[in-house]
Amino acid sequence: VKFNNCAGNKGVRYETNSLDFKVRADGTLFAAHHVQMPSKQLILVVTAWDPQTLGRWEAMVRFLVAEKSQHSGHKPKGRKTLPGDLVQQQSDTLLPWRQHQSANGLRRQKRDWVIPPINVPENSRGPFPQQLVRIRSDKDKEIHIRYSITGVGADQPPMEVFSIDPVSGRMYVTRPMDREERASYHLRAHAVDMNGNKVENPIDLYIYVIDMNDNRPEFINQVYNGSVDEGSKPGTYVMTVTANDADDATTANGMVRYRIVTQTPQSPSQNMFTINSETGDIVTVAAGLDREKVQQYIVIVQATDMEGNLNYGLSNTATAIITVTDVNDNPPEFTTSTVSINPSARGRTDTQRVRISWMLISTCSPLSAGSRNWGGMGLPTVTCTRALLHSHFSFSHPEGPRKKIQQFAAAVDYEMNRAFMLTVMVSNQAPLASGIQMSFQSTAGVTISVTDVNEAPYFPTNHKLIRLEEGVPTGTVLTTFSAVDPDRFMQQAVRYSKLSDPANWLNINATNGQITTAAVLDRESDYIKNNVYEATFLAADNGIPPASGTGTLQIYLIDINDNAPELLPKEAQICEKPNLNVINITAADADIDPNVGPFVFELPSVPSAVRKNWTITRLNGDYAQLSLRIMYLEAGVYDVPIIVTDSGNPPLYNTSVIKVKVCPCDENGDCTTIGAVAAAGLGTGAIIAILICIIILLTMVLLFVVWMKRREKERHTKQLLIDPEDDVRDNILKYDEEGGGEEDQDYDLSQLQQPETMDHVLNKTPGVRRVDERPIGAEPQYPIRPVIPHPGDIGDFINEGLRAADNDPTAPPYDSLLVFDYEGSGSTAGSVSSLNSSSSGDQDYDYLNDWGPRFKKLADMYGGGEED
Repeated sequence: VKFNNCAGNKGVRYETNSLDFKVRADGTLFAAHHVQMPSKQLILVVTAWDPQTLGRWEAMVRFLVAEKSQHSGHKPKGRKTLPGDLVQQQSDTLLPWRQHQSANGLRRQKRDWVIPPINVPENSRGPFPQQLVRIRSDKDKEIHIRYSITGVGADQPPMEVFSIDPVSGRMYVTRPMDREERASYHLRAHAVDMNGNKVENPIDLYIYVIDMNDNRPEFINQVYNGSVDEGSKPGTYVMTVTANDADDATTANGMVRYRIVTQTPQSPSQNMFTINSETGDIVTVAAGLDREKVQQYIVIVQATDMEGNLNYGLSNTATAIITVTDVNDNPPEFTTSTVSINPSARGRTDTQRVRISWMLISTCSPLSAGSRNWGGMGLPTVTCTRALLHSHFSFSHPEGPRKKIQQFAAAVDYEMNRAFMLTVMVSNQAPLASGIQMSFQSTAGVTISVTDVNEAPYFPTNHKLIRLEEGVPTGTVLTTFSAVDPDRFMQQAVRYSKLSDPANWLNINATNGQITTAAVLDRESDYIKNNVYEATFLAADNGIPPASGTGTLQIYLIDINDNAPELLPKEAQICEKPNLNVINITAADADIDPNVGPFVFELPSVPSAVRKNWTITRLNGDYAQLSLRIMYLEAGVYDVPIIVTDSGNPPLYNTSVIKVKVCPCDENGDCTTIGAVAAAGLGTGAIIAILICIIILLTMVLLFVVWMKRREKERHTKQLLIDPEDDVRDNILKYDEEGGGEEDQDYDLSQLQQPETMDHVLNKTPGVRRVDERPIGAEPQYPIRPVIPHPGDIGDFINEGLRAADNDPTAPPYDSLLVFDYEGSGSTAGSVSSLNSSSSGDQDYDYLNDWGPRFKKLADMYGGGEED
């Protein structure tokens, strides 16, 4: 077989639908093993496929099997196979196995029949199962034969597409076929006896599905995008559209043809494009493409199978968008030959590119914005009337026609130039298309008048650095930090102020910018970073609107020897015996070189015990060792003064006191526990005294708690005896009980009286009231006591009052004023006029008049007895 994929056949592989045959890379078809050919012809499907593009192509190969010549000495007798015997192939019954009688009476098997392919139309409506053919063997007259089929579609997936009656040999198709799912089937028919012994050799059956036009052409994309240059000649290629049909491409069902249905817009002609009906290539068919008139065409393309027959074929459509691309057939032109603008002067600003906010230059070129032909305007040639002004202006690439294209490359200054005159030329980068007889460039004059605006003062030396020694006195003049106002034609005054002075060390003169010290400058301060102190000042003019500028002053402070050295550590520990350990001390100085080390360490001569007990040894310029001079020193804490002197000019010294704890040590040189206590300065007697004091204090606390418990018990067991005549307030007082403080003892007797109004009580917020107020709510109802109480009822009265107070959830605490009863309107006690007095008749009751209105009735009854 021969195959060509138009790419050199690189990587193309071949395969067949039969396991008995294979194809080499050169297309040679060969038998994979010894094959018994059962029929006169053999039909194979050879497939070529490309692993890279996944394309597949199929071809049908038909073989005719030639008979071998007879080499025996006699001709076989019997009926020859005549062409007329092939009529049997057209019937429903196939006899693939035939038996013949030889001349000597022996039976020998002749070559099997060639079974023609079985064609089955796809999408059949049935009914199913639908008989395809009947297979028989001549031996079924002698023995009982069972028929079966094997292969894809029978006992291999897809399963049970075909079936066979094992007795009659009739083969059926069980469901509708789909050629797009599988185009052919290769089955083998088998004939065995009742015991399963092979009676005949297996015969190959080839079933081909006949294609029906049941698939529409499908475009690869629904929208295709293409482009063509304006002014293109007829026949210019634009794009290719492709549609695929799943039906058999070798038949009319899969042969697709293309045509253009509509074109929008139909200008300048309704047929600007045509399409190749077989390949789908779209080309121009008419002249007159002009992007300035029509920038885009929308073409509807239709694909129809059945070789484009609209009556029988199936169709589908897709959209082709054709963009007309720009060519340089129009030169740019300015809309006006002169332009005048008035931008504001920006002075010396940090922004070095200021875009003009007016439309400075515009063109009427109809070229496409952003194209190479339009983009040439981004690089114009500028010719100025003064050569010195070239650096003030530049041109940026415009975004499109009639856009802003000029901008300042440097800030303009009204004080330097009040006006600019430019000549601007614009042209395309690409040359004009052939046949265009026009100038490729255009010029315009530009007059720029600068408007003066108020500009901020600036410090000529910003980040000004000065050097001086630290410690200069207050009021010292450091420098003059003045600013310059660039507005020479405006009479403006500049005033100065502080913007940032972290340590508040500096002052600035508001009129001339003179810097003086407000405090002593200290290099060792936390506000100093790398010996530099930084402050920021503000210079503002009085223009309209006011403008201001800032300047930074940096003061580098030179170190002087103004800090005496210090010793570390402040506390140390040493053993009471020498040669066991020493104390390492370090000198530290806040100054920097050369006002620091090497340091000198020495012990003072006074008191003399210091040099007698201690000795100091210098290790290097910054370190020394302190150790015992004597053999033994009693445990305790000692203040050891040490004099340390730096190397400054003049040198400074300092006497630092180190608290040294001398204690007994173990064999490792560490202080023992007893030694640490002794070294703290407490002897054995002091420790014993502290322990005795602690024991005494605990004993006193215990006795006080026992006394309090005993007193509480006695208070509960003591009976309360109250004379009813002495209880004039009808209240219970517990004289031997501590209350809630002095405030609780200040009783308000007015609460025992009937208030004239209850509005101030009823209007209170729920849940908030005084503890000595009468509760608002249902009053407890007590039984009516007899008019003449028995003396024994006093105890019952008191007990009932106690129970009522204990059971009342709204009652105040026990250590507050308890209101046991409240006389409202009417009294449950009745009249007390029948009570007999136990006193003698000559008793004076006039004092009842002094007790107030509550005792007025008693005073009337007893005080005025003689009148009554």
